[in-house]
Amino acid sequence: QVQLVESGGGLVQAGGSLRLSCAASGRSVGTYAMGWFRQAPGKEREFVAAIGGSGVSSFWKDSVKGRFTISRDNAKNTVYLQMNALKPEDTAVYYCAVRKWASISAAANDYAYWGQGTQVTVSS
Repeated sequence: QVQLVESGGGLVQAGGSLRLSCAASGRSVGTYAMGWFRQAPGKEREFVAAIGGSGVSSFWKDSVKGRFTISRDNAKNTVYLQMNALKPEDTAVYYCAVRKWASISAAANDYAYWGQGTQVTVSS
C-alpha cells in the first residue's frame, strides 16, 4: 500500500504562484509514474500533469502548459507541482496519484493510489 499526502495549497491572487507537494509513504514510488489531477466544484476530476518513473518524461494538460511544472525527488519520495501565473479557473482541489507502471498516463483510472487532496483557490 502507498499513502499520499498533498500539501501546499491555499488562497492566492490571480497571477500568483503556489508549489504543491505530494509525499508518498509505505513504499518507494521512485520507479512509478505520478500524476496531478484537479476537481472544481460541480465538475469532473481532470488531468493536470504527469511525470514518468524515470523523471525524464512529463506531460501537461494544454491549459497549464507553460505555467505549471511537475517534478519529483525520488530520494524524498515526493512529487511537486509548481504553479505559476495562476488563474481563477485553476481553482480546484488538487490530487496526486501514483501508477503501478513507469509510463505516464492522463487517465485517472490508470492510477492506483490517491491522496486526499489540497484546496487551491485563486482570487481575481
